[in-house]
Amino acid sequence: MNIQEHNSAAWDKAVDEADKWTLPVSSDVIERARLGDWQVILTPEKPVPRDWFGDIAGKEILCLASGGGQQAPILAAAGANVTSFDNSAKQLEQDKFVADRDGLNIRIEKGDAADLSRFADASFDLVLNPCSNLFMPDLEPVWRECFRVLRPGGHLLAGILKPVVFVFDRFEEETNKRLVIRHSIPYSDAESLTANELANLIEQGEPLEYSHTLEEQIGGQIDAGFYITGFYEDYWPKSDNLLTEYLPPFIATRALKP
Repeated sequence: MNIQEHNSAAWDKAVDEADKWTLPVSSDVIERARLGDWQVILTPEKPVPRDWFGDIAGKEILCLASGGGQQAPILAAAGANVTSFDNSAKQLEQDKFVADRDGLNIRIEKGDAADLSRFADASFDLVLNPCSNLFMPDLEPVWRECFRVLRPGGHLLAGILKPVVFVFDRFEEETNKRLVIRHSIPYSDAESLTANELANLIEQGEPLEYSHTLEEQIGGQIDAGFYITGFYEDYWPKSDNLLTEYLPPFIATRALKP
């Protein structure tokens, strides 16, 4: 199976089903952003600290795997020159919808986050990568490409789902509302599930997921050349996930290209 193509189609399907991460922001949110009142998220709930961005007016920002009519339009309205790069055509259509509706200029590009070869070295001042690399099989080329396309002094802001989330049986949680330890880490839908479970996910058009260790997530950024300069944790809404009652399942990092 081509994972990139499958997950692209899965997120197209999520748009058709009005998943919460595919719903465009309102014109009111865009208008407030134009006036300097804005925030975006890398994880489900906690806004990214504004000092992680600095002054974005006129800056080149790559919104990486963050289509859906949310982060990219807000940053464009706040004065940045934004490129939205995503694997899902319909997620990109949501960004274009907001841009057309509210008179924003957003460059739209479809592709794989592990291959940013269409962009020259040192093209961007900031890369925003909301929690999405759980849908990517290999992180090393993603971090390497982010480092390459950033200018010296630029930052990568990334949302990350902790690998501990994947230890638990998702079907027990969804069906019986129980946290049952089942899997070892690293986890992947393609290798950790039974053949029937995997076939059902594929048939339902669900995106396939990968846990990635913290060594791959944080150590991988450092190995690519970044300095980690910011960090916080975040939760799912309690109604969405049982584990969030016990620990924050998400982290966000701010990484500097020296």
